Amino acid sequence: MTLHKHARKLDATLRRSLSTPARVTVGLRREDPSRVWERRCPLTPAAVRELVHEHGARVLVQPCERRVFDAQEFVEAGAEIHPTLAPAHVVLGIKEPPLHELRTDPVPSPSPSSSPSQLVPRTQLMFSHTTKGQPYNMPLLSRFLAGHPGTPDHDPRLLARLVDYELLTDAEGKRTVGFGWFAGVAGALESLSALAQAHLHLGVASPFLYTPRPHTQPDIPALRASLRAIGARIAARGTPPSMGPFVVCVTGNGQVAQGCLSILSELPIERVPASRLPALIYLVHAQPADYLSSSVSSSVSVSSSVPSSGSGSYSRAAYYADPSAFRSDFHARIAPYATLLLNGVGWAPGSPRLMSTAQLVDALRRAGALGQPGRLGVVGDISCDIEGGLEFLTRPSTLSAPFYTLAHPAVPAGLPPVTMMAVDILPAALPLDASAHFSGVLMPYLRAVVRGYRGEGGLGEEEAEREEALERATVARGGGLEERHRWLGEGVGVWRRSVGGSGDSVGVGVGAERKKRVLMLGSGMVAGPAVHELCTDRRVELVVASNVAAEVERLTKRHENAKGIVVDMNDRERIGRLVAEADVVVSLLPVPFHPSVAQLCIEHRTHLVTASYISPQMRDLHEQAAAADVLLLNEIGLDPGIDHCSAIKLCNEIRARGQRVTSFVSFCGGLPAPENADVPLGYKFSWSPRGVLAAALNGASFKLDGHMREVPEREVLKRHFADVPVSNTLRLEGIANRNSLNYVDEYPVGTLDNLRTLLRGTLRYPGYCDLLQSFKDIGLLDTEKTLVLDHWSSLARQALQTKLAHTIRENDPASLISAIGDAVDARHTEPLLDALDWLSMAPGLRTPPSSAADEANELPPLPRSPRAPIDLLATLLAHKLRLEPTERDVVVLAHEVGARSGFGAGEGPLDRAGEDVYASSLTVYGTPGESAMSRCVGLPVAFAALEVVNGAVGLRGVHGPTDPAVYNAVLEGLEKVGLGMKETVRKEAGSSVERTLASEFA
Repeated sequence: MTLHKHARKLDATLRRSLSTPARVTVGLRREDPSRVWERRCPLTPAAVRELVHEHGARVLVQPCERRVFDAQEFVEAGAEIHPTLAPAHVVLGIKEPPLHELRTDPVPSPSPSSSPSQLVPRTQLMFSHTTKGQPYNMPLLSRFLAGHPGTPDHDPRLLARLVDYELLTDAEGKRTVGFGWFAGVAGALESLSALAQAHLHLGVASPFLYTPRPHTQPDIPALRASLRAIGARIAARGTPPSMGPFVVCVTGNGQVAQGCLSILSELPIERVPASRLPALIYLVHAQPADYLSSSVSSSVSVSSSVPSSGSGSYSRAAYYADPSAFRSDFHARIAPYATLLLNGVGWAPGSPRLMSTAQLVDALRRAGALGQPGRLGVVGDISCDIEGGLEFLTRPSTLSAPFYTLAHPAVPAGLPPVTMMAVDILPAALPLDASAHFSGVLMPYLRAVVRGYRGEGGLGEEEAEREEALERATVARGGGLEERHRWLGEGVGVWRRSVGGSGDSVGVGVGAERKKRVLMLGSGMVAGPAVHELCTDRRVELVVASNVAAEVERLTKRHENAKGIVVDMNDRERIGRLVAEADVVVSLLPVPFHPSVAQLCIEHRTHLVTASYISPQMRDLHEQAAAADVLLLNEIGLDPGIDHCSAIKLCNEIRARGQRVTSFVSFCGGLPAPENADVPLGYKFSWSPRGVLAAALNGASFKLDGHMREVPEREVLKRHFADVPVSNTLRLEGIANRNSLNYVDEYPVGTLDNLRTLLRGTLRYPGYCDLLQSFKDIGLLDTEKTLVLDHWSSLARQALQTKLAHTIRENDPASLISAIGDAVDARHTEPLLDALDWLSMAPGLRTPPSSAADEANELPPLPRSPRAPIDLLATLLAHKLRLEPTERDVVVLAHEVGARSGFGAGEGPLDRAGEDVYASSLTVYGTPGESAMSRCVGLPVAFAALEVVNGAVGLRGVHGPTDPAVYNAVLEGLEKVGLGMKETVRKEAGSSVERTLASEFA
């Protein structure tokens, strides 16, 4: 007999044995403390009063000061405050609890005739997020099943029953317990608020600026009153004429759509069919027949407003029979006309998308052709199916930051911006009303559960239906999965195998859980601070894998929760096994390794964190990663990393003050401390020089003082900024980074047209750019031709003669100097000759040449195979310009942001009068034992990895640190270790970094 059949037999025995009413204990648990906005409660105080006084139940309430109802209200209703709910037979919450708070152990029988040793299973009710096989919750589901690592040694048939609210349905399969209507109400309000801010960026203040955010009012009647006041204003004055007619399009027919329509009814709306959109803009409730048609028939014109009748038209019955046979023309028929799209349509694989990413591009182009600003400018995706019905939704937003500007690689930068509102816990913004509704629909089922513990029979038809619904909603019972959920066992098995089965890393006892495992690949120069920070969390087990045994030993020997493994990074099979055993991988490997590591992470459903830029190869993995429920988190170092986190936070704070950004300048650089900088290039390396040299081969695009600037690769070093005044103590020059214009989508700075300046760059000491340009002029940065050296002193000569295509006599300094004079600007010849001599690339130009024996002692081994000049130069610089253990480095990061509240008549971004200038900076000096660069790269990686491994980051797919859950955690962690950004604000007074750079580049 299977375990779940044993459990049902136990239930029947229990009912027969109870002859007197038993006092069943119901526990109301707190929600996960990490869910800061989750204030909902499954029962109201009134429901508790009913349970206690009418049904004789004992009700325990776990303390929580964030809950919408305070503890005293429950006490007055007859409940008791209890810290753990250990005596509870039935435990209720909204979402899944932290694993260490989940109780699946049995509890003494409520029957007064039972002995204290007679145990019965608990019942846990929640939205468990396990029933679709979500990998991140397989540890939770495992706790309900026999054989879970660390389960106490008792009868597995006494393990708790798991009932999922999402599966509670009526006889026809319609859900009966949920929050969809409240999601619609909250989503409509959040979207209207986002719309108003988006219109501000277009230079228009709309009446919807006064839209209340859902959580700012105590209940829905108060929200309705506020919206009615906005409606009265619109009725009296209209909407801004420059925006044209105002369209709100609502999709869906379920509870979400009904919630949207209900709250929008407070506005002076006129409902029109979708067929009238080309002429009117009003409230449109888009029905499936307006945009879905059978893909089998070719008789339906995409341009028509309503599909023609016949085989190509929409039929509800035909659609549900075979959704894949239909296509959506929403992008052509409806989307281009919408000012605001509120999507309430659910989506499942195999169904047509409401709008694909490619269709979004087409819709935006159609919208632009209408000649009215803001068309399709704001999308409220209330359904929030990531890459689902709206394929371009790649991440949810949060109640702390409810909207963001879409930045999708498949959406060309020149198209109008799209603001996305996609909060995935919208009902939590209406905790009072949502809880009251939920409690009301849940109570009939809860009464049935209580009756079951009492063994009460003689049920009427309604009560019998509740029992049957609870059976359908049961996921696990008595240590086994219910029949319809047996397939979930595979996912649980994968998780169990990854932690070693009944294994060693899982604690014994109820609530104990295994340590989270972080795999660090690579043990290079930034690994030390990352290892130390990760190991401060005792819940984490760190595995450092590297091909250098000495480094592995050095990094792990001081930490009890760290161990090292020596492994060949090209051994894909072994690396794959390590990835499969980890919860998160931190890759500190060179950039070319990242895509292959990411592929392994997708294959084994393990999250990844790196400090590197998102490469095209990495970006191509986005859809695969999202489908596998995996996060590939990149750009979590210094630059990129801290620069992104601090810039996004600063700009969001400026916007929260009601100001708009008019200029954005950001520079960052890692340098030797001044006392160690008296060397060629004024630079030293604590990591591979290859990336630094390659950066000089990129062109740059930016906007400066109202002018768009394109600097080709051949000019980028020549057209550097000779003075970047971001430090009071260091004199610095700067190089523009690649394409600064891309960051108009990454940072909340508004549109490019409304920005006077958008520039990101790299800091160096004066002379760096001129000397590196000279290296370039003599062929040392060539990436294509190859050289074979017989000694390092021939590097400059061979590179130059390859570039000039004529022979330069060996051991003839005069011949080499003459050739250099032909290739290099005369002003830079002397510094170049000094550098070539100092670096041993052309000895004898300034000092007598060293002997071959001396050269062999002070220089790295010569590569035996042909190498490009840039690779040879990188090898030499890594040796000659290495940062010694006794030397210090310094990191400088600085943002300067101009902002103002608005423009007066005739003013624009070029008018600086009245601007506030925000400065945010970080200067970090290294110590002989720990470089500034290693701290500024390693620590952000560690902070981000800890957030991911602890489940605080809900993103999936390929991302950078643009989500508040990431950048806030990184910045808060840096603040705690003394690496916080220093921020000031002043009025524009004629001098700024922006002005200095503009005058240099004029």
